[in-house]
Amino acid sequence: MSFMKNGRRKKDLAIEGWMAKWYDKNTRKSRLAEMGEMADLVSRTAPAGGKILEVAPGPGYLSIELASRGFSVTGVELSPDFVEIERRNAEGKGVSVDFKQGNASSLPLPDGSFDFVICSAAFKNFSKPLEAMREMYRVLKPGGIALIMDMNRNCTQEDIEEEMEKTGMKGFDRWFVKLSFQTVLRNGAYTSEEFEALIADTDFAGHEIKKGGIGFQVWMYTR
Repeated sequence: MSFMKNGRRKKDLAIEGWMAKWYDKNTRKSRLAEMGEMADLVSRTAPAGGKILEVAPGPGYLSIELASRGFSVTGVELSPDFVEIERRNAEGKGVSVDFKQGNASSLPLPDGSFDFVICSAAFKNFSKPLEAMREMYRVLKPGGIALIMDMNRNCTQEDIEEEMEKTGMKGFDRWFVKLSFQTVLRNGAYTSEEFEALIADTDFAGHEIKKGGIGFQVWMYTR
């Protein structure tokens, strides 16, 4: 598919300004339990005390939770506003995370550096998805794992309603997030078939796609 080679967006989407501040506040209010569940998932898979990279960590809460569990965590984020927020949030929790600014399609990191790479709710925003996936492979150690968690373009309206119920959001936050799911986020998301085609163009040795609710988990394994 040509869009996979040329990118679906003209440029990567960086969340900045008031939107970054709102996203941080909303995550803190409604998604910390979800961050804990994702950290549980990673903790069951990554080696204890291992090196983890989060690509596009947003306000940084997942990276911070993983660092609090003894992992050595690096986060690469496009938005300078988010990098500032991430560092402030980590300092507030008293944990050390190496947050740095960079692009998912050209990670400012050496080859073979990490045991585990995770990217949550951001992959659909990348202008060069294939390059980003190849970069995840490049920075992984042999035997490393990459996990992409993102929205499924084929999710149903019922899936979206269930997701909103789980968040517990009210008022403007609920209206805005639901509208985003129904429009720009779903329109930009991938299908499982599109993920399969992307992975086939990388050097990952194996993969599995697990569907559930509004999205899926895309697990990719190095040799």
